[in-house]
Amino acid sequence: MRTAGIDIGSITAKAAVVEDGKILGTNVIFTGYNAEAAGVKVYEDLLAETGLDASSVDKIVSTGYGRNSVKFADRTFTEIMAHASGANFLKPEVRTIIDIGGQDSKAIALDERGKVKNFVMNDKCAAGTGRFLEVMARALEVDLDEFGAMSLRSDAPSKISSLCTVFAESEVISLIARGEQRFDIIAGIHESIAARISAMIARVGLTEPVMITGGVARNAGVVAALEKKLGVKIAVLSSAQANGAIGAAILASSL
Repeated sequence: MRTAGIDIGSITAKAAVVEDGKILGTNVIFTGYNAEAAGVKVYEDLLAETGLDASSVDKIVSTGYGRNSVKFADRTFTEIMAHASGANFLKPEVRTIIDIGGQDSKAIALDERGKVKNFVMNDKCAAGTGRFLEVMARALEVDLDEFGAMSLRSDAPSKISSLCTVFAESEVISLIARGEQRFDIIAGIHESIAARISAMIARVGLTEPVMITGGVARNAGVVAALEKKLGVKIAVLSSAQANGAIGAAILASSL
């Protein structure tokens, strides 16, 4: 059975096609202002890249904040279920998922069967998310892709006391004015994110192994800060950003 999953996030749209337990391909594009158009494009581009015809895909599931905009999907599932499904498929032993997306973050606890036991979601504030990091990168005049490597150079991370994006940006500007090193400020930003995520993890319970998903998983500095704060090793897969779409495709196989 060949199935597809489409995950429409606030910043990026992801698509995945799976056949009989094998990932045939994934694709990631920027969502832009039109979530419906992004859903069509990310899927059509993936079909073109893999040489597949739309008629050969048996079922499609959409997920993410824009899941209802994917009009051609057979069914929708929440991001929580999609990320749990994707993590269980890619790394069945995982018991805790940290998902940091564009505008929200989640801590998800899984049982031995890969089912959701408990979860906490921060969707009321952009603090500690991809959007938060974008704002910080602009304030520091640093390419966001350089954040991870730069923060790992720090031996004395700056103290960022505010978790609010607006106030944290003001703090960063003050630190710049005081002459603190960029890499120390970035490391401090990553430590503030780790503190926020660890508080969420405490509410669902930390059980190893731990996996991180979402676009922020590509930031080695955030991962290192989380590992230091939680005292555990965190698995980062190459498909971390597409995990929700992969999970949606797996869920589609049960329809």
